[in-house]
Amino acid sequence: MSMSPSTVPGHPAATAVAPRAPEAQATQAWWRGAVIYQVYPRSFADGNGDGTGDLAGVRAHLPYLHELGVDAIWFTPWYVSPLADGGYDVADYRAIDPAFGTLEEAEALIAEAASLGIRTIVDVVPNHVSDQHVWFQEALAAGPGSPERERFWFHPGKGADGAEIPTRWVSSFQGSTWTRTTDADGTPEEWYLHLFTPEQPDVNWTHPDVRREHEDILRFWFDRGVAGIRIDSAALLVKDAELPEVPADPADIAPGEHPFMDRDELHEVYRSWRRVADSYDEPRVLVGEIWLPDAKRFADYLRPDEMHTAFNFLFMSCPWDGPAMRASIDTTLEAHALVGAPATWVLSNHDVTRPVTRYGRDDTSFAFEAKRFGTPTDLALGTRRARAAALLTAALPGCLYLYQGDELGLPEVEDLPRHAIQDPMHFRSEGVDPGRDGCRVPLPWTADAATSYGFSLAGQPGADSSEDGGAPAASWLPQPAWWGSYAADVEAQDPASMLHLYRRAIALRRAEDGLREGGFTWLGRSEVPGLDTTSGSVLAFARGDVACVVNLGRDAVALPEDAEVLLSSGDDPAGALAPDTAVWLRLARTDQP
Repeated sequence: MSMSPSTVPGHPAATAVAPRAPEAQATQAWWRGAVIYQVYPRSFADGNGDGTGDLAGVRAHLPYLHELGVDAIWFTPWYVSPLADGGYDVADYRAIDPAFGTLEEAEALIAEAASLGIRTIVDVVPNHVSDQHVWFQEALAAGPGSPERERFWFHPGKGADGAEIPTRWVSSFQGSTWTRTTDADGTPEEWYLHLFTPEQPDVNWTHPDVRREHEDILRFWFDRGVAGIRIDSAALLVKDAELPEVPADPADIAPGEHPFMDRDELHEVYRSWRRVADSYDEPRVLVGEIWLPDAKRFADYLRPDEMHTAFNFLFMSCPWDGPAMRASIDTTLEAHALVGAPATWVLSNHDVTRPVTRYGRDDTSFAFEAKRFGTPTDLALGTRRARAAALLTAALPGCLYLYQGDELGLPEVEDLPRHAIQDPMHFRSEGVDPGRDGCRVPLPWTADAATSYGFSLAGQPGADSSEDGGAPAASWLPQPAWWGSYAADVEAQDPASMLHLYRRAIALRRAEDGLREGGFTWLGRSEVPGLDTTSGSVLAFARGDVACVVNLGRDAVALPEDAEVLLSSGDDPAGALAPDTAVWLRLARTDQP
């Protein structure tokens, strides 16, 4: 069922909004300072009432995204998939999963978003495919030694009967990275490599078919108007064909020679992708998911002939601590300056504990291996800090990413019933890791529990009923009873809400020359009389005549008396900034660095 943005009168998505001025989207370098909103399709909005988010739901909410002020939408995988890993196990890149809609609906969505000045970025997962992908099914059928198996990493096992795994590499999802196959009569045979789940076999990037296929996939979506590609697990594609073990001491791994991570041969892959992206009249954008601790190695992927941008996980993982955040910002800006690329700033995504929850804990950093059930959190404290972090990231130079629901201040849902959890990280940890489903619970759009808090558009005034003619199905992950208090229609009426804060911040970011085009200068008492940053718990920097001041300490700090307050994450500062609060100021002329 297709649904237009005006289908549901009175719904927060149904407000008519004029397209953004063309000049706001005209520059070919739009991505250097863009605000990009991440949509996890299963959990954004359900247009047909079956309990799963879909493209019809996104199309109905495009005016909401326009009013929020975003420049682009990044969609996590919407392709045909068995959903063994939330869609990151792709079976067919040229078809939309029927749970989400059709290819025609995707093309309509891309066009409708563009008419509002919103570009579209889609996910590509080049490290692996689904075990249901036609290539892998052909490889299984063809047997050992066949050309079909050369597209993957099939390998004999060790030991006299081949029963030992080829390597002891550890999966990103914990556990082994090898699964053994059997022939038609059940006899065990070769093993295949999967850095993630067994349902996600890794492809072999030394094979020409793999390279050609992925370049064709890029063109397929670029030809349909997609403005960019987000590259999943971008540093993992190339493996050492000798399959050596990973040294126990990381110091023993020479740069570029890890058995399966950040290998030097990767850069030619992305140079070839960049040539494809640059071949279009409006060059398309490549965005990498790159988890690397070495800032120089990270920046190498952003050289002028490779990717345009990459996610900044160093900052996202940083604790709520002044010196740590300042060091992260410095490291990020310095690394990007080396290659002339814009930095990116992100507080969460579909894999990471939401900031409202994370910042309310004793340990405010993030690490996958540290996630546990029952970790205490102070949501009031976490919310104050998340509001301050929103202003901090929105003021920094570069590109801002926003994960769906963070603009509503949604907490992590940490009390999902065990039987409802679907994330493979939970199961592969033998139940120790709570998994990532807590940040993937379907969004609350209205306070109406009968429609899954507005997640289901079916059954609402002006919309068709669900496909079977009855009430909307329950959402694919259960929503908590308190979900409605965070609903978009509730927050839209509350000037003090997180939604209003994000709307104002994004609008000011676009309107203020300093935030849009200004440089970056750290501030202290010598630059701005009356501003004391010596404790390290206060971060203050200027972008043109706009300053951002963040108090991460326990005591209020004085602000310059003659500065104009543009926006605060908390109450009116009135000369002093409260703990866990951020403010944007217009500096008086004499205060400008």
